[in-house]
Amino acid sequence: MTEGSDFAAQTDRHRRELHVHCYRMLGSFDEAEDAVQETMVRAWKARDTFEPGTNLRAWLYRIATTVCLDAIRKRGRRVPSLHSFAEVPWIQPYPDRLLDEIAPSEDEPDAIVVARETIELAFLAVLQFLPPQQRAVLILRDVQGWPAAETAELLEVSVASANSALQRARATLRERLPQQPTEWTTDDPTAEARDLVRRLIEAHETNDTSTFTTLVREDVRVTMPPEPLCYEGVESLKPLHEIAFGPDRMGDWRVVPTRANRQLALAAYLRRPGDTLFRAFKIDILRIAEGKIAEFTTFGNALFRAFDLAPILEDFHA
Repeated sequence: MTEGSDFAAQTDRHRRELHVHCYRMLGSFDEAEDAVQETMVRAWKARDTFEPGTNLRAWLYRIATTVCLDAIRKRGRRVPSLHSFAEVPWIQPYPDRLLDEIAPSEDEPDAIVVARETIELAFLAVLQFLPPQQRAVLILRDVQGWPAAETAELLEVSVASANSALQRARATLRERLPQQPTEWTTDDPTAEARDLVRRLIEAHETNDTSTFTTLVREDVRVTMPPEPLCYEGVESLKPLHEIAFGPDRMGDWRVVPTRANRQLALAAYLRRPGDTLFRAFKIDILRIAEGKIAEFTTFGNALFRAFDLAPILEDFHA
């Protein structure tokens, strides 16, 4: 193995956790992939500056953070308020199966990067609301556990400035995160959670809006990034029910459970009138509070392959 190929192999083993880091910074699965690619390119070009025996992982995180900050500045995105995910149109889900690829080790406790509370959609959305510097400081300090001095050095600010940014970011988190965090995550899918998902799938597939209504909270919220739509309350969902389940509905449904952002999720396949196949249509991520669905965040079918979901349900022909 040549020196160059050895360096590439060592950096590549950190690719998945760097992707998660960039995902937190950018909120988008696809844009995080672009950022990781750019990180690897910059790392390769700067490989002669890396000192053997120093922490390669920390060195890569420095590059990745800079890449993300450059991308944020270039796009000029801003979340003016944060009432719902509809105000963060670029947000995308992250498949749990890819998070599971990051295994802890004795010398590098990578498991911290997949901690449930730091990957849920609500946390991701608040991160996008934070100014870029606060976002980077919060992730590096509270998620990755970096010391204040190293964080300040990377961001080229004083330690006092970095600490001030961290305190402001923490205050925003306390203010903006849901008062009732999601229950029954993929870390602990209880029998009660499995039953709720089973009943939800059955209601979806049989167009049973009456049962569906019993499974959601009265103040349930539905958003569909990147669409700027936000439905709040059971009554507001009636137009959606007509489109999805009414006499003139879009078609027939088949739904399979999946996992995203350490939250329970459903992947829905639609067979439109005149078609013979159930085709990938959407992914719903669920936030559960007090035993009922408090929020659906609905995404299109672009990431089905990332979730290892087939584009067509072969077992459900007409």
